[in-house]
Amino acid sequence: MSVLIGSLCFAELAMAQGGYSAKPAPVQGASAAPGASATATPRPGGEISMIPRKADNPSKTAGGLSAADKSFMTNAAKGGMMEVEGGKMAAANSQNADVKKFGNRMVADHSKANDELKAIAAKKGVSLPNAKEGMSWKSDKKYMDMMVKDHEKDLAEFQQEAKNGSDADVKKFADKTAKVVQKHLAMAKEIDGKLK
Repeated sequence: MSVLIGSLCFAELAMAQGGYSAKPAPVQGASAAPGASATATPRPGGEISMIPRKADNPSKTAGGLSAADKSFMTNAAKGGMMEVEGGKMAAANSQNADVKKFGNRMVADHSKANDELKAIAAKKGVSLPNAKEGMSWKSDKKYMDMMVKDHEKDLAEFQQEAKNGSDADVKKFADKTAKVVQKHLAMAKEIDGKLK
């Protein structure tokens, strides 16, 4: 409390001597909430008003993205690379024409989405992972089972980001890509239902 009174006295003295800066200076006050501070602001007549100021948002990263947006981008990049690699393997190794076609579609659509995400990340100053995760499965049925589960999970994550994300560019990407993922999910379910 004595620090606060001393700070106010110093500010009043500085104003009286003409040395007060027009820029409000942050002052830690006893009345401020934990993690917040107050700003000393001169009023007409030389009085000082203590205006509480909110603490900086700790959920924002250095690039201005929320931690949730950045996490979404990282997970989307990893998942997208996995879908491309898995699609290449399915197109090359599958015994079923529909699975081969689905694999090729995964390569095309997820490569395009990955490129769009990389452009957003570059614009926002976010580093995305480069390592491609390997996939393996023992049959076309196992691959398509995995694709149904992965796309159900991915669809929920993309829809969540599109609805609740804090960055307009990331939300737009999530919304656009969710529609593609939804089509993939429908295709995967249809093909999976035909396999034994």
